[in-house]
Order: sequence, then C-alpha cells, then structure tokens
Amino acid sequence: MKSKIITIAIAVIFSLNTQAQGAPVYDNTNFISLVKSLVESAKQTNQLIKSVKFMKEAKESIEKVSNVIRQLKAVEEINSNNQQLINVMQDDLYDILNSPYIKSDEILRVSNSFNSILENSLDTMDFIDQILSSDFLKMTDADRAEILKQKEIESKEMVSNITVKTKRYQDIISFRKMQDKINNRETGY
Repeated sequence: MKSKIITIAIAVIFSLNTQAQGAPVYDNTNFISLVKSLVESAKQTNQLIKSVKFMKEAKESIEKVSNVIRQLKAVEEINSNNQQLINVMQDDLYDILNSPYIKSDEILRVSNSFNSILENSLDTMDFIDQILSSDFLKMTDADRAEILKQKEIESKEMVSNITVKTKRYQDIISFRKMQDKINNRETGY
C-alpha cells in the first residue's frame, strides 16, 4: 500500500512541473520533399503495373506462337508418316500382290489389311483439316496442339503397323520361295 502511495505522489509531482515549450514547428521543405517522393513513387508504381501488363501480353503471345509451332511440327510429322504409308502402298504392296507366292485368296486379305490402314490415315487427315480450318468446339491452341500430338502418335503407330505387316508378308513370300526351291530341286546325286 505504501508503494502505491509513493508512486501516485511521484506521478503528481512530475505532472505539476511540466511546461510547454511552445507550438510545434513544421518544416515545409521536408513536407514538400515527402509529397514529391510520394508522387514519384506513384509514377513508378503505375509504370510497373504497365510493365507487368505488357509482360503478361507478351507471355500470352509467346505461348500462342509456341502452340502454333507445336501444331505445325505435329502436322509435318503426320504428313511425313502419311507419305511413308503412300510409299509402302506404291512400292512394297505392289511387289507383294504381284508375287507368285501369294495365293489368290490371300490377295483380298492383304489388300483389305493395307486399305484399312490407308483409310484410317485419310480419316486422320480429314479430322486434322477440320481442327485447323474451323473453330472446332471453341478449342484453344493448346487443346488443338494436344489433339494433333495424339494424332501424330496414332500416325506413327500406323506406320509401324504397316511396316510390320509388310515385313510379315515379305517373310511369307521368302519362305514360300525357299520352300518352292526345295520342293522343285533336282535330285540327281
């Protein structure tokens, strides 16, 4: 209790002895430089916001160009694969079908096998034409690029498939040719 009374007495004594030293003084030069600094800061912030908007637009433009390039590369790859299919159809299929070692009932099966791959290839090209020439289902460039990439993979699978079939039929022809030589050899030894 004594300590509380002493604390209150000291607080009263100090409050009675305080004197004001006059009105506060404002330094106008500091205030003006503060305002100038705030204005300059606002200009820099505004310029920074414009720069950020410009960078976002540039990024979007780069992404669009990147997607278009991806689409172009995918279309080129699909075109190359289709050219390979056509070359196989022109060269290898002709040789297979005209071989004396392919039976007449096999010709239709071989033709149908190769035709189904070729028709699938043509359908892929029609689909790609639709995707690229129209605003197909309001797709973005990234969506188109993804679909084209899938079609590119399918196209590679078709080339692989036709290569395997061609090799298989060539192996059949080679085997039958060898078999014919063995069966028709002269036995005069």
